[in-house]
Amino acid sequence: MIAQLTGRGTRELAWFKSSYSAGNGGDCVEVAARPDTVHVRDSKDMTVPMLTVQAQAWHAFVGFAAGHGAV
Repeated sequence: MIAQLTGRGTRELAWFKSSYSAGNGGDCVEVAARPDTVHVRDSKDMTVPMLTVQAQAWHAFVGFAAGHGAV
């Protein structure tokens, strides 16, 4: 898996908030998917760089989390 922290200069990304984020002040994770990469950021702290991972690694992570009741 290749993961890197990237800056906030990605205005062209379409961000989606987790369906588990209720907007009541809790933890909010946003994801923007591209064909080869997935970007993940903390919408509550925009000073922290986003995490960028290969799409295959993201799909493996989501599959693993879903199989263990975390998603």
